Amino acid sequence: MEYVRVTKENLDAEHICCAISNNNDVQVASKKAWLSGRFDEGLVFLKSAERGKCFIEYIPAENAWNPVEAEGYMYIDCLWVSGSFKGHGYSNDLLSACIEDSKEKGKKGLCILSSAKKKPFLADPKYLKYKGFSVCDEADNGVQLWYLPFADGAEQPRFRDCAKHPHIDEPGYVLYYTHQCPFNAKYVPVVERTAKEHGVPFRAVLLDSREEARSAPTPVTTYALFRDGEYLTNEQMNDKRFLELIGK
Repeated sequence: MEYVRVTKENLDAEHICCAISNNNDVQVASKKAWLSGRFDEGLVFLKSAERGKCFIEYIPAENAWNPVEAEGYMYIDCLWVSGSFKGHGYSNDLLSACIEDSKEKGKKGLCILSSAKKKPFLADPKYLKYKGFSVCDEADNGVQLWYLPFADGAEQPRFRDCAKHPHIDEPGYVLYYTHQCPFNAKYVPVVERTAKEHGVPFRAVLLDSREEARSAPTPVTTYALFRDGEYLTNEQMNDKRFLELIGK
């Protein structure tokens, strides 16, 4: 497998794996705009040269758009290998490249979000355990922070206090999201419109800066849906799924 590192210089020309390849598509445009602002902060996007979902995205934890305290670590935003790419060792290739790069940059280790049992859009805990990761913190909603230290005695990463106990004081449905995930650009407006059509209280909160994301009331910032103040899910909704959720 040949891999390509996406940079500011080739961003316009490269597909970004997890969305439609057409740059005019709102999903692609939002994701590429988000990426372009992160490269100077140390973000790395390494992907297969072939089109498809086979990539790893990581960034120094101090610059991650998540409420974690992990100074000196590298934070993995996403490691995604699916479809025909699964079962060929590409996840191992991408993770090994991340480890090598992080060690060369003097990092203490890696950290990533997961859970005790596999949740949508979070890393597979079985795979993480197999690769030597272990849990270093857990929020009340079951989202876990896993880490892979490069040396014994390294300080463990942890969630910030705002994310340990996901809760908000607001009735109805409230969604926190970022443009880190391209699908949000298309489907958040769909859910907003669906909620309005059915008279369901719904508010979408775009986390538009690292500071806002690091202060969010949820460990998952790419997509976190609350209902009547309680954390509900990080699984992205389209109109059909949302209608099922509200019982319509």
